[in-house]
Amino acid sequence: MTDVIAHPHRNHWQERVDLAAAFRWTARLNLHEAVANHFSLAINGTGTTFLINPNQMHFSRIKASDLLVVDANDPQSMARPEAPDPTAWGLHGGIHRHCPHARCAMHVHSPYATALACLADSSLPPVDQNSCMFFNRYVIDHDYGGLAFEEEGARCARLFSDPQKKVMIMGNHGLLVIGDTVADTFNRLFYFERACQVYILALQTGQALRVISDVVAEKTAQELAAYPEQDARHLAELKAILDAEGSDYAA
Repeated sequence: MTDVIAHPHRNHWQERVDLAAAFRWTARLNLHEAVANHFSLAINGTGTTFLINPNQMHFSRIKASDLLVVDANDPQSMARPEAPDPTAWGLHGGIHRHCPHARCAMHVHSPYATALACLADSSLPPVDQNSCMFFNRYVIDHDYGGLAFEEEGARCARLFSDPQKKVMIMGNHGLLVIGDTVADTFNRLFYFERACQVYILALQTGQALRVISDVVAEKTAQELAAYPEQDARHLAELKAILDAEGSDYAA
């Protein structure tokens, strides 16, 4: 306890470690956009106080102790020396202020999800098992309004009114994924990008798609949602690999 008081950056340590691991793997998979994307994780009961990455620090270098603590209801958060990126404050502050069910939020400009977001029809049809996971479980933002400062962040947050829908295809922008934990959210982000990759590659063949029926797609989505501990085990394995490599993510 004394160590935590003396070193406030060690508060919520396990959450910090999990989030740092997610940053490292996102960079390894090339799902990030230089130093421009952000992940956040709520650490209080109402969800308004959250961890977030430092301003314009590359995902591949982020350590658990680097993560900032921000209060979405405190406008002075942007006046302090360790202020987050203004678009991180706008988007993630809006999410944690208006969506208490969004404990974790991950925003990336991953290649295939962003390609989908650039299409006139940005829907993801159930063409494989991974895409079935998201059947009727995403929203599409059709009204891109520029960089995600506070007004844009609040507008995006309102699109998550249905708690079942935890993926936002941000038209002309990228991807925003929410969840209950780091493991839950990163797992969702990983599989959505994979589903988009398969779909975009299938479109490139120019051949007709074999679309799964709504009934089977919904059944598969429910089966995947109930699959025991898949998200937690996924993140645990990624951390085990980082640990074996001697990574400093947990420092």
